Amino acid sequence: MKGLIAFDLEGTLTDMISWEILHEKFGTCDKARVHTSLFLSGKITYHEWAEMDVRLWKGRRREEVEEAFSQVTLKPYARELFEWLKKNNFKTAIISGGLMCLARKVGEKLGVDFIVANELKFDSQGRIEGVIVRVTFDNKGEILRQLKQKVNPNVTIAVGDWKNDKSMFEEADISISLGDIDGDYKARDLRDVLEILKSIVRNI
Repeated sequence: MKGLIAFDLEGTLTDMISWEILHEKFGTCDKARVHTSLFLSGKITYHEWAEMDVRLWKGRRREEVEEAFSQVTLKPYARELFEWLKKNNFKTAIISGGLMCLARKVGEKLGVDFIVANELKFDSQGRIEGVIVRVTFDNKGEILRQLKQKVNPNVTIAVGDWKNDKSMFEEADISISLGDIDGDYKARDLRDVLEILKSIVRNI
């Protein structure tokens, strides 16, 4: 059996929230809350939300961003879970509306096969100048579909914790919820996710 499993990142594999970390570092939390309110009320698109947030950081140095993510922490049992997935012939993916500077660090720690996230753009002097938006509020399912075409798995599983994971859950054969979203299975933590996966594999 060949499997593909896609994870949300923030709140699922780590408690770190990349956008919040940089807003706190650069002192832009108040303006960011205004942008969030505009998006949630439907007054701006996701792309506009991301661009407006990153505009607050324009000119900040790459080194400052790297410093903010120098100490990346994982949720308990993340390493054990990914070790088991590799032993059981699963390709792994992170699909995150967060920033690549965090997603890449987590991916390196866990040996993730595919990482799709939003990415800061830097100019020739290494200063923030914009953002590449790859993951929006509702396109995770489309991204998972593209990964399925590449991997051609026997089974596709999605793991997430919030309503922006809904399209990913709909695209997967099996969904596991770690939060406020309905899934085929409900897990309290990544240890639960591992036990659920063991049961699924036994019954395939």
